Amino acid sequence: MVHKEEHFHTSALSAGLSLMIAGERVMGSGPSTVVRDKFSGEVIAEGATAGTEQIEEMIATAHAAFRAGAPGPAERGAILTRAAEILAAEADQVAEVITAESGFTGKDAAGEVRRCLETLRLSAEEARNLAGDVIPIEGAPGQSGRFAFTMRVPLGVVLAITPFNSPLNTVAHKLAPAIAAGNAVIVKPATATPLTTLVLADILIRAGLPKGLLSVLVADGPAVTPVVEDERIRFIAFTGSTQVGRTIQSSAGLRQTQMELGSIAFTVLCEDADLDRAIPRIVGASFRKAGQVCTSVQIALIHRSRFDEARDGLVAAAKAVKFGDPREADVLTGPLISEREALRVESWIDEALEAGATRLVGGPRVGSVVPPTVLTDLKPGMKVRSREIFGPVLCLVPFDSEEEAIDAVNATPYGLATGIFTKNLESAFRFARKLEVGGVHINETSSSRVDLMPYGGSKDSGFGREGPHYAVREMTEERIVTITA
Repeated sequence: MVHKEEHFHTSALSAGLSLMIAGERVMGSGPSTVVRDKFSGEVIAEGATAGTEQIEEMIATAHAAFRAGAPGPAERGAILTRAAEILAAEADQVAEVITAESGFTGKDAAGEVRRCLETLRLSAEEARNLAGDVIPIEGAPGQSGRFAFTMRVPLGVVLAITPFNSPLNTVAHKLAPAIAAGNAVIVKPATATPLTTLVLADILIRAGLPKGLLSVLVADGPAVTPVVEDERIRFIAFTGSTQVGRTIQSSAGLRQTQMELGSIAFTVLCEDADLDRAIPRIVGASFRKAGQVCTSVQIALIHRSRFDEARDGLVAAAKAVKFGDPREADVLTGPLISEREALRVESWIDEALEAGATRLVGGPRVGSVVPPTVLTDLKPGMKVRSREIFGPVLCLVPFDSEEEAIDAVNATPYGLATGIFTKNLESAFRFARKLEVGGVHINETSSSRVDLMPYGGSKDSGFGREGPHYAVREMTEERIVTITA
């Protein structure tokens, strides 16, 4: 089923499912799996996952390729620049693959490609500019005549474990900085969305990346355990659930990791919030990608004095959201990643309604599509309010004071990002100082993200930062060099 064609983009939907070992696509020798269109349920690719010997081969070849040496910084930058050029030329075809296997709307798939282009270009700049510092060693007593500097050196083999909800750009946020830093990479995509990762990997190889530096591991979760435990893996970059992140971290020991984990994302509408600005942004952030983003607005905290006005505006805007087939024009909310996940989200909504919540917008699930849902009259123990729902559900909760809003956000075990809408600079800084989250966005929602900024969380939302400049530094280590004349 796997063909050796030179290019692998729209052919990803017809060539079957493969692995990539040291830059070469091969048929897996493990259990079989299928990739489905997330709206229709149709099988769009099938093949075998990686076998035990193939996984060992990936680790061994990556380790050997790293030891043999990656290209220099200028060439690494050139490879990433060429990859961006190839992706730009094939953007429409790649977006089709994203829509098919993730359920993204055409607009979201195109946005995923645009952001990936930025991530590749930023990483190319980081490759060219990677440098250490000059240390003023002669300023120490007795060190006259000595010179000292630091250099940043790659760690070795990076294992990147990526999610389904950003199948191109999140993969790029791990692959591109790792390559910029001079590491070898094994990337393990989500089993629901492996084709887009293979597309990006193929583009990088075509751009000139030495083949031994890149492998794509298509396998289920348990098969990845021996890779995580292998000491030849020197850095693990993971995006996924907090539960899985804890397991990975416990196996990592003294090796370095980057963890982007779960979240309950809040956006706060203060007494002076500009609702004309806030409402469309909240609706977009709650229901785009079917709410399957760690920073999708799950809870809107609304000052009680503005609650009725904000509620009415949010309800009207949510009712206008088009949902269903992601290939149809103007659809904002497409399917969840599977019908099983849609059933879970539906059950959480039903449970909240039975416990006294009021549904202001929403309706029955259709297959894997859950209509945009707005709930109010919520109690703290309800799952929709106390656990990450990862679906198109927005909860409206009133508050009376800034302290109450800050306490509500900080009371969760998570701390990824929070949006604040206010015109008061003092209030903005109080929120920025007191919220226990990785990002505070004033007059934007919790989902605000620009690819060049540091992105990551605190508490159970993880640690480490994505963003090429920051990720490259995490994927290298500082080495001191001294010279005595």
